[in-house]
Amino acid sequence: MGETTSGRMESGEKAELARAKVGPNEISNMLPAGGKQPDPPQPLPEDPPDGIQVYPATTNRTLERPIDYDRHPPTNGDHDPLWQNCGYYPEPIKDRHAVHSLDHGVVWITYQPDLPAAQVDELRSYGGERYVIVSPYPGQDAPVIATSWRVQLKLDGAEDTRLRQFVDQFRISEISPLSGNKCVGGVGRPE
Repeated sequence: MGETTSGRMESGEKAELARAKVGPNEISNMLPAGGKQPDPPQPLPEDPPDGIQVYPATTNRTLERPIDYDRHPPTNGDHDPLWQNCGYYPEPIKDRHAVHSLDHGVVWITYQPDLPAAQVDELRSYGGERYVIVSPYPGQDAPVIATSWRVQLKLDGAEDTRLRQFVDQFRISEISPLSGNKCVGGVGRPE
C-alpha cells in the first residue's frame, strides 16, 4: 500500500496510478506535431474510475517494422512513425497508429463489432471530441474498452458512466510522454 499526500493509505490500481510517471525509456522531447505548441497535459486524477488497470512504462520509439503488443487493444509501447487522426472509425484501425496517438494523450475507445447499434451511436459521439478515437476492435474481451497511455478500463457497455469519467480524466494525461501533441495530420479519415 502507498501513502497519499493526505496521509491516508491507498492500495491497488489507484496507488499504482498515483506513482505513475513518464518512464525513463520513454521519449518525451520530440518536435511538436505540425510544428504547433502541444496542449498542456493534465495531472492524473486523484479519484479515477473503479476498475482501471495501470500498466508499466515501456518504450515509445517509432519503428517501421512489425510490432507485437502484449495486450489487445494495446496500452503503450513502440509504434509507427505516423499517428491515427482523432475521430470515429466504422472499421478497425491499426494498433501501431493508435498507440502513437495514445503517446500524444489520446483516449482510444474500442468496442466489439457486434455491439448493438444504439450503443455504437452513443460511442460515435465521443469521436467528435478532442483527443478521442473510437473504433471497433475484433476479439477484445469486453464490449467496450477505454484506453489511454498505460491505463485501461473494461466496460460492459457504452452507457457505463465510468466511460465519461475516464475520457475526461485521462485525455492529455501527464503520463503520456508526448501528451498534447495533437492527433491531426496523421493517418485515417474519420467519419
